[in-house]
Amino acid sequence: MRSRTGIVAVAVLLAATLLGATPTPAQVPPDGGHLPARPRPPAALAVPAVQEPPVELPGGGRVLFPGRRLVALYGHPGAPSLGVLGEQGVAAAIRRAEQVARPYRALSTVPVVPSFELIATVAQRSAGSDGDYSAESSVRSLRPWVEAAGRHGMFVLLDLQPGRAGLLDQAVRYAELLRLPYVGLAVDPEWKLGRHQRPLHQIGSIDAAEINRTSAWLAALVRINGLPQKLFVVHQFRLSMIGHEERLRTDHPELALLVHMDGQGGAAQKLATWRSVRAARPDGSRLGWKNFYDEDHPMFSPQRTMARRPQPVMISYQ
Repeated sequence: MRSRTGIVAVAVLLAATLLGATPTPAQVPPDGGHLPARPRPPAALAVPAVQEPPVELPGGGRVLFPGRRLVALYGHPGAPSLGVLGEQGVAAAIRRAEQVARPYRALSTVPVVPSFELIATVAQRSAGSDGDYSAESSVRSLRPWVEAAGRHGMFVLLDLQPGRAGLLDQAVRYAELLRLPYVGLAVDPEWKLGRHQRPLHQIGSIDAAEINRTSAWLAALVRINGLPQKLFVVHQFRLSMIGHEERLRTDHPELALLVHMDGQGGAAQKLATWRSVRAARPDGSRLGWKNFYDEDHPMFSPQRTMARRPQPVMISYQ
């Protein structure tokens, strides 16, 4: 008779296989229990194991960079004030993302992939029922956009504006979507609030320790589920937005860490922000660049955007 420990272990193994494994924020290693050895069938009855091909990224391969450049629309579905992504429905947004990405193909030595950056948790003026000043979108509301993008070979980023919520707590909400091989995670420190802070009264910040806890969880999710490398983006336009930035971890092979320059305004101001962000980023991280339709004067053309050094591997439009 199989022991109670063995039965529990089998149940856990089946659940992980059928549902997809998700590491918890405080996951601990197993207690050392193991299943009893299963006798081998006779050679005549043995069935050769069929190895599933590894899951790949859109366009092929399992490592993000180098090898591709992302051009993304930023925003929240149905909310035009939060970015261009929300100015149209999902089908029209896919067409628009392709149009925005097209000019970059002649300027890039690697394939250019249209992408969405969806704001999954939206900073709020009021505390809300949970007191965290952040409205968390449901997985159900985001899924049509995520899956439509996936069917068209696009990448998707889920952007977090955490307010007073824990960054990791918000990320775990979207584990179901993050198990998709083309979905990554972005962090927006501007909207992180301290205990006594309120939105729009200051520019927020997140310490590297909190970001590192989130990246460690995301790396574990990739590893446990056998996923290809996942993009992890941290937005920045002031150096104060990332506390102890030099401590950001870049050593997770499961992740590609990218610091995304979000400066806006005139060309001189934007370039000054780029130089500051570029100089402060940790070794081993990539760079991204954001163009603003309304706040840039003028908005940089694709040619001028690609003249940055190093060239940004992600370019987003808001």
